[in-house]
Amino acid sequence: MWELGRTPPPAGTPSAKAPAANGDFFTGLKTNDDFLAVAKRSAFWNLGSSFPDGLPFQPWAAELHRQRVADNSKENPDAHCLPMGIMQFHNHGQPRKMIQTPQVIVILYEANAGVRQIFTDGRPLPGKDADPWWYGYSTGHWEGDTLVVQSAGFRDLGWLDVEGSPLTDTAHTTERFHRPDFGHLDIEVTIDDPKAYTKPWTVTVHQRIMVDTELIEFVCQENERDAPHLSAK
Repeated sequence: MWELGRTPPPAGTPSAKAPAANGDFFTGLKTNDDFLAVAKRSAFWNLGSSFPDGLPFQPWAAELHRQRVADNSKENPDAHCLPMGIMQFHNHGQPRKMIQTPQVIVILYEANAGVRQIFTDGRPLPGKDADPWWYGYSTGHWEGDTLVVQSAGFRDLGWLDVEGSPLTDTAHTTERFHRPDFGHLDIEVTIDDPKAYTKPWTVTVHQRIMVDTELIEFVCQENERDAPHLSAK
């Protein structure tokens, strides 16, 4: 069981070379307006916040991102109880549970009851004729004590963050899961999507272990009353 780490892990973590995708943003905040203002600078809201010049968008992707922000992210899948995609899930405040077997690793996300499979049985990623998936298709292998996961076959024009940084059907992602110690998990994620970005880019997510607890049942659509009120304002 893991939750988003609000603070970086101990000094010396190998993945510190990549921009941190989460941090101690919310300490000392007192009002909802304060929280929202700071949240908009977090990676969950905007992955480009950890880069001095923002994400390296292709021109059309920059315009799509601008439109999504102008529309107040009203089409974000999370706002409609749909799967959020791997980066929003990595940065989400609700926990996740990882179940490891010799042939497959399953990640259960409390948020939106998401389920993801990472196959570790040596199979290749599927070809271009595979049906596109919200989370893509994932295969993994071990390099020492680091789990390296390759994913492809995503649905086109997915959302990487609340603002709507896009992920297209040409994307290939590489995730490197590493535990520097018992209580911390670093996930270094490289997004290689030439359709949407001018070059590959990398962020690191820090998570921390949760002991003596379990996931709760979270059904996003249960008693859902927000959708009729979603607007661009």
